[in-house]
Amino acid sequence: MGIKKHLRAEKLKEERKVKFFAKLHNCPTSPRKMRLVADLIRGKDVDKALSILRFTKKEAAQRLEKLLLSAIANWQNKNEEARLEESNLYIKEIYIDSARMLKRLRPAPQGRAHRIRKRSNHVTLVLDSKKPIEKTEHTKEDKKL
Repeated sequence: MGIKKHLRAEKLKEERKVKFFAKLHNCPTSPRKMRLVADLIRGKDVDKALSILRFTKKEAAQRLEKLLLSAIANWQNKNEEARLEESNLYIKEIYIDSARMLKRLRPAPQGRAHRIRKRSNHVTLVLDSKKPIEKTEHTKEDKKL
């Protein structure tokens, strides 16, 4: 392995230590249906996102809820000393990519056949913590400037 490639691999390894994510591969739901539910929780706090997913009637919501719980567990494994309630976790990124497509044939009139495409998707969910806003008190000299 060349030195540039080695340094790049080390840099990526360090970045992964502070990145908290979960992936779902080959979920047998169409990407379009999954994106409808993913748009509901993108950018929301983890607690709010869990409650949204719990009360959404779509099938994709159950799968995303399980994935979100997995991402939270991954965060807890890397931050054993931190508390979940004080961390201000939110969903930084969630994106859905299309996966393999099963192609089937359905009989049609007059001896023809129509192709049925059974789609599936990959989901990646990334968590991050909001930094607490530090309150700074301004003195009279600061106000004059």
